[in-house]
Amino acid sequence: MTSFVAFAPAKVNLFLAITGRRPDTFHNLVSVAAPLGFGDTLWFALDDLPVGGEASIRLVCDDASVPAGDSNLILKAARAFIAVTGWRGGGVFHLTKRIPMGAGLGGGSSDASAALSVLNAAAGRPLAQSDLMGLASRIGSDCPLFLAGTPVVMRGRGELLEALPESAIKRISGRRVLVFKPWFGIGTAWAYQEMAAGAPSSYLAPDKAEERLARWVQDTGGTLEDLLFNNMEMPAFHKFISMPVLMQILSEQCGLSARMSGSGSACFVPLPDGFDARPAIAAIRSAWGDESFAIETRFM
Repeated sequence: MTSFVAFAPAKVNLFLAITGRRPDTFHNLVSVAAPLGFGDTLWFALDDLPVGGEASIRLVCDDASVPAGDSNLILKAARAFIAVTGWRGGGVFHLTKRIPMGAGLGGGSSDASAALSVLNAAAGRPLAQSDLMGLASRIGSDCPLFLAGTPVVMRGRGELLEALPESAIKRISGRRVLVFKPWFGIGTAWAYQEMAAGAPSSYLAPDKAEERLARWVQDTGGTLEDLLFNNMEMPAFHKFISMPVLMQILSEQCGLSARMSGSGSACFVPLPDGFDARPAIAAIRSAWGDESFAIETRFM
């Protein structure tokens, strides 16, 4: 049985400015998103179909809490790929799930992009990279960024990507980062509804967001920490007070300035060279419980 495999990285939003609501009810944003060296793994095993056999695409996952039906973005991506290419193969996806759900780390979108990659390989690569990016944008707003494989600027509802200058990428790639999450998740739809309810003060004006990002990109002496921003923290922190409380603890006890990723509830903090992350992880688990998710990784 022939199989194909892809790594589906988590991501964090280093810079996330929600700039306003669109007529189609989505939101416009300006963001810098960076993939991580931590994520899920997706295998696709081709079926050995007999002549005249009916092809089908299935999904199994090692995490029983992950929906494996038609609503899963992996299967949605498969249907979109087949519709565009006319590919008639069949097989089964095997997902090893490591990215927590409801975290703002892009797990579902990354899995969908990985599905497009492995299906394209299985089908003999009928789609060019640009075609895959366009198809990914139809599946989910932030799906295309996972095909880029490097820190990128996102605009629109997240589907418009722009490469960062090499000097900016060097300030991000390879840096150590601690990613952590409480036991609860935050619904993306709820977070955006709260942003809309708090308008206009909840948004950052587009020109202000672009000015802030450009200032960091052009300041080649600026640090990664200088970039960090997320105006979606406001509704999350208002409801889930344990998040800002823990961030204050990390600041006072460890000298770390953490931020939330995306719509939450995962948070992250870049780690200085030589920094021992163990006291920070101990502080996280003391505040949020021993089963809290916490992992040290690096930006890709």
